[in-house]
Amino acid sequence: MDVRDELLEVLGKRYQKSTPMEKGQILNEFVEVSGYHRKHAIRLLSNEKKAEVLLLKSRRIYNEAVKEVLIFLWETSDRICSKRLKPAIPALIEALEQHGHLVLDKTLKAQVLAVSLATIDRILAPVRKAAGVRRKRRRLTRLKK
Repeated sequence: MDVRDELLEVLGKRYQKSTPMEKGQILNEFVEVSGYHRKHAIRLLSNEKKAEVLLLKSRRIYNEAVKEVLIFLWETSDRICSKRLKPAIPALIEALEQHGHLVLDKTLKAQVLAVSLATIDRILAPVRKAAGVRRKRRRLTRLKK
């Protein structure tokens, strides 16, 4: 990885100053040596700083406390889907705090209220998988009885 970074730094400067024909040759060399996909290599060579910024932006916002609260709310609401859980979260938090089952500080409460549907799905995915599938019982018809 260090060699790739050094190579990227050297070739990036040369790539940005070169003509389109030279860029193609530089790109071919870089792809062959680094093993990156061609399009990714183009992005790295032309906008090195933007690639670094994109990597810095993809940090996790929600910590384990938010995960635990979401799991608790999901279990409390009888494991409903995130599409239905998201609008129910404010009412659930208020009711659980009133009855003393849940105590949240302001920052944690704000984070739980701000979480999106997709993030709820991502956070709850391993828990749902471990919980298994609930099977509904079918009523027997007269013929089967």
